[in-house]
Amino acid sequence: MERRLAAIMDADVVGYSRLIRSDEDGTLAALKSLLADLIEPKIAEHHGRVVKLMGDGLLAEFASVVEAVRAAAEIQQALAERNALLPQVQRIEFRVGVNLGDVVIDGDDIHGDGVNIAARLEGLAEPGGVCVSAAVYDQVRDRTELPFEDLGEQRVKNIDRPVRVWRWVPDTVAPLHGVDQMKMSLPVRPSIVVLPFTNMSGEPDQEYFSDGITEDIITDLSKVSSLFVIARSSAFVYKDRTISVPHTCRELGVKFAVEGSIRKAGKRVRVTAQLIDGLSGGHLWAERYDRDLTDIFDVQDDITQRIVAALKIKLSKAEKSLIVDCGTNDVNAHDLFLRGRELVNGLKRDREMFDQATDCFRRAIEFDPTYASAYAGLGLAYMLDYQNRWSDAPDASLDQAERFADVANTKDAQDPFAHYVASIVAMFKKDYARWADEADKALALNPNYARALNQRGCVHIYTGEPAKAIPLIERAMRLDPAFQQQYMHFLGTAHFVAGDYETATALFRDRIAINPTTDLTRAFLSSALGHLGKTDEACEVWRELREINPRYSPVEHIGRLPFREASDAEKFILGLRKAGLVQ
Repeated sequence: MERRLAAIMDADVVGYSRLIRSDEDGTLAALKSLLADLIEPKIAEHHGRVVKLMGDGLLAEFASVVEAVRAAAEIQQALAERNALLPQVQRIEFRVGVNLGDVVIDGDDIHGDGVNIAARLEGLAEPGGVCVSAAVYDQVRDRTELPFEDLGEQRVKNIDRPVRVWRWVPDTVAPLHGVDQMKMSLPVRPSIVVLPFTNMSGEPDQEYFSDGITEDIITDLSKVSSLFVIARSSAFVYKDRTISVPHTCRELGVKFAVEGSIRKAGKRVRVTAQLIDGLSGGHLWAERYDRDLTDIFDVQDDITQRIVAALKIKLSKAEKSLIVDCGTNDVNAHDLFLRGRELVNGLKRDREMFDQATDCFRRAIEFDPTYASAYAGLGLAYMLDYQNRWSDAPDASLDQAERFADVANTKDAQDPFAHYVASIVAMFKKDYARWADEADKALALNPNYARALNQRGCVHIYTGEPAKAIPLIERAMRLDPAFQQQYMHFLGTAHFVAGDYETATALFRDRIAINPTTDLTRAFLSSALGHLGKTDEACEVWRELREINPRYSPVEHIGRLPFREASDAEKFILGLRKAGLVQ
């Protein structure tokens, strides 16, 4: 067998299976573009060759280890710059490992421990990161300006001896979008993030179960008024990422984190969970549960109770009752609800998703006709249909959503999710009293409910009390810091309605930076600039809007928004008139 010494780069897409499930065509097209336009040219520039493409990654070989490391770092830096301009859902991140070792030549392919170790190094890297072996570090430390951090010896799969690992430290580590704009001081209350539990089943189609149990634990902890709990959407930004818990806690501004894993096999389930101090990284509590699947509710309850006890928090009688009550005792109904909720929470937004989600919720109700969350799930699915016009009769979907929300609240008045869905329905029906009442009920049951806080703030925006909306939306953003784009438009609208066009302009610009394809925010930004007399800037933003949505109609747009006072809605049109954009 022919052998040679080579520098080997192994690169792999983070969360490839999840990206493919969400948008197969879009992911494949984006990945093909990245390979052709960035990654392969960069490898060639540093005198390397792509040995093979592997669907979700690639293997490359270099004659020079210095060139291999430079190529890896430059690829990751270029990808970070590209991703910074994209919404979270459109980003593609890579992990990269680089090793220097002996390889076996097999035609154009290469094999051997040198390749295997590169693959194991890639698995240790963070998304957007590069890990190298000690052999690589010894060659490059005096030949490049790239900084590295020693991660010590690591045991890796199928390699007999420990591998000494060094991690490339970028000059600037890109934070989560928007998080760096927040004041992330620790809350007075004990603060915590529940990180997505790892699916250990080996089956991608079981992701819904591990994600669902994670979300249930987040919801249960969120019901404790003495706790500050990071929202699900921000916690799940860390899914499929190799992370440092202390760094994550600093990034989110919390003191504690929960990590865990779930292995579901047949009618058995194994759950591990640990509570970690975000300052020291030390474990405060850990437990493993090997149970029948029918015991999953007891496991969730015990995890929540043990975390609360470890944090020395005393629960009220009402909070104990809310945590214990999971809404159903039927594991089949719960399983179907988790599947449906995973679909409506996912990135896929089309008729197929709607049909699959509603089927899951209806089947859950067949197993347990008293399951309020399943009815609320149907209500939310029909609300999405009303907004997106998927079904054959989307105009009827608003009434359907209201009907299911009403049933949910009749079945269980203590379900915050059901009250939240009812508040959304009331918003679209411009029933301002119920909109406020249902949001208040959701928050009374779950004081950490970021989306319900935003809903309550929006009531104030659209009923002419924007000053009252601002602190509520800011609280929602602090609970959900990685998803500020969901709230930033509403915060900007609150300042707009209040007549603070300078602040509104800054917030609308920030939102566009996070979500470059938004037409809604650009319309409000154009109006705010018109009020400020910045006509040229308003026209430029309006031109961008027209490129994104040539059929955009400001009159139809403002007519859809639930302003109670015509004078508040008129501010939008008036700003566009001042900029000369409408008659």
